[in-house]
Amino acid sequence: MFAYPILVLNSTLVILNSAFCSVLICLIAMIKMTLPTDQLKAKATAMANRVMWLWATINSGILSVTNSIEWDIEVDGNLRKDGWYLLISNHLSWTDIVVLCCVFKDRIPMPKFFLKQQLLYVPFIGMACWALDMPFMRRYSREYLLRHPEKRGQDLATTRRSCAKFKHTPTTVVNYVEGTRFTTQKQRKSSAGYQYLLQPKSGGIAYTLAAMGEQFDNVIDVTLAYPSNNQSPFRDLLTGRMKKVVVRSQILPVDETLKGDYFNDKPYKRQFQQWLGDVWQEKDQQLQDIHQSEKIRY
Repeated sequence: MFAYPILVLNSTLVILNSAFCSVLICLIAMIKMTLPTDQLKAKATAMANRVMWLWATINSGILSVTNSIEWDIEVDGNLRKDGWYLLISNHLSWTDIVVLCCVFKDRIPMPKFFLKQQLLYVPFIGMACWALDMPFMRRYSREYLLRHPEKRGQDLATTRRSCAKFKHTPTTVVNYVEGTRFTTQKQRKSSAGYQYLLQPKSGGIAYTLAAMGEQFDNVIDVTLAYPSNNQSPFRDLLTGRMKKVVVRSQILPVDETLKGDYFNDKPYKRQFQQWLGDVWQEKDQQLQDIHQSEKIRY
């Protein structure tokens, strides 16, 4: 009965919060371009990241008023606000961005997401993400690259340029390894054999590790689940119907398994893909356990 008014209220408040914080971030970015020293620019970057923290905190408050959410969070290992992390996660919905920011905003540096080029043109949000130095990736199909071989390797170059800006400021780089949001239809078409996941794509992580692998303290492997809101978690969140959010994370070392030339060393590439496949197999089993326990519970 009240779902539509709640949807309108939450959407309006989230949009206003996003617009306000985006304008602040863009103003800081404009001031940053005029600053004469790297030290002052670093302070401006920290201020912009603080506004992103404010955005996440306000969103969390807005959505907690209309949702009675049971948070089931397990964070394995010690995390620091002054560290450098590569965070990998399964991808279910736009809700994932909100959840990751809310759960980790006081544990690690504010997450920086790899974004599709089209998002650059979204009002307020696109410019703010650009001002926060988030990488915008233009994906090319294999067929396109065959016709335009000069475009090959541009993603790596873009990643290197973006990650170079992170080397002097503690940062969390987020990579959704599947490359797209999970849906039942996509899962059925996939031949990977996972029940709750899609085939992981190792290239995205490899780009990031090639650009700044030695900078990362750890890889944070995050598993997200909305066991009572599988079909439309983002809509359910905005309409006040979100019941439970499950977050599991483990800290993985950046060891020799993750250090190598993925693009030119075929044995290393196979080793890296095997490592990621093992992580994803464990994640799928974890999701099976989460959903099974929820069925038993109800």
